[in-house]
Amino acid sequence: MNLVLRRSFCFLLTILLLFVTVSLVNAKSITRLSGIPELEVLKEYYSVPNFKIGGTYEFGNEASYEFGGKGGVTLESLGQKPLRTSYIAMGTPKRDANGKIINAVIFNPYYSADSSMQFYFWYDGQKGNGFAGGAVVGPGKLIDTNKYYVIFLDALGLWGASKPSDGLGMKFPKYSNFDYVQANYRLLKDGLGVAKVKLSTGASMGAIQSYIWAVLHPDFVEAIMPIAGATAMDPVSRWLFQLMTAAMQSDPVWQKTKGNYYHLPKDKHPNKGMMFGWSVLGQTGLTFDFRNKQPWDTVKKEVFYWEPKGDEGANLVSKGNDFDVNDLLYRNMAGDSFNINDQLGRIKAKTLIIQVKTDQWLRYAMAEESASKIPGAKLVGYDHPLAHYGAFAALNVMKNDVTGFFKEIGMD
Repeated sequence: MNLVLRRSFCFLLTILLLFVTVSLVNAKSITRLSGIPELEVLKEYYSVPNFKIGGTYEFGNEASYEFGGKGGVTLESLGQKPLRTSYIAMGTPKRDANGKIINAVIFNPYYSADSSMQFYFWYDGQKGNGFAGGAVVGPGKLIDTNKYYVIFLDALGLWGASKPSDGLGMKFPKYSNFDYVQANYRLLKDGLGVAKVKLSTGASMGAIQSYIWAVLHPDFVEAIMPIAGATAMDPVSRWLFQLMTAAMQSDPVWQKTKGNYYHLPKDKHPNKGMMFGWSVLGQTGLTFDFRNKQPWDTVKKEVFYWEPKGDEGANLVSKGNDFDVNDLLYRNMAGDSFNINDQLGRIKAKTLIIQVKTDQWLRYAMAEESASKIPGAKLVGYDHPLAHYGAFAALNVMKNDVTGFFKEIGMD
């Protein structure tokens, strides 16, 4: 294993171990408001009253899903506070004659992330910059905060946004991928006064949201740059996340309580199931060639054991501590049947799709199909030994293509 790859993998392990348990952030939630605790001070919060979660979206009729899809359920109807979302904003807003922001760049969060995690990897001067191959957002950077108003977003269901672990558990409304975007659309339009998004981007689930922005609001978003994402979940990806779901639900605590375990202290929650679920994902998270070059003493730290010995499964402990099973069950349900392939012709935004060719979760062939359905879309890709995790370095690895795209959309 060469030195660069060894350092990249060691950094990945550091990130996986970063999210240590801290004291509860409020009286009800058993999970933190920020993925990176020390960056919570940067986060802002916004409430969206009477937002309908889990409803049906009538594509092409924006007025019909202005505050969520038809038939959705509001948190207020369940005795809860209004839907909450969160973000970190940096940069220089440019306003039109009506005082509305017209130079916003939005980063949508990946599966397990929030605004703070994205900030940690991609904003200048952060400890996570190395794993991304260098900072890409900040003064004078690829996405220059002297020129653009950059908004890192949370998504419904985790961290600073409303989530099952706020207290409702399995009574929380079952949300969709469309709800992620529409709730944040209300934040941008009503909370921040954004009239136009110059660019929507993000990795993995963040890329999925980038596509959705351009489908739900084709005149609001000028350009999208999805990284390692998909416009539909294929049988392989659905199989993978169903295995993760089954692993989480196999925990004896979850089996006994059927998800109603919040009366128990956190160390009595189905944390073993959470560890098992993350181990299932991790087995294919990096290329097999890369894994096969690692010694077993390294690999076994990411392998789940019901009764571990020594450092078996050691890298999974923080996952059990930091995440909630119900939160990720809902994440998986939201993505399971996702498919907007038939809606991609609605996209007006200039589109650059960046895909990791060695990704074993969201495969390159899926991106090829997406690109073929989006008018004028360009697809570029690259091999990376860290497979899906290679997406973190995409904007540096593919910098020439990205800067060319930025010139095309007027972001040079």
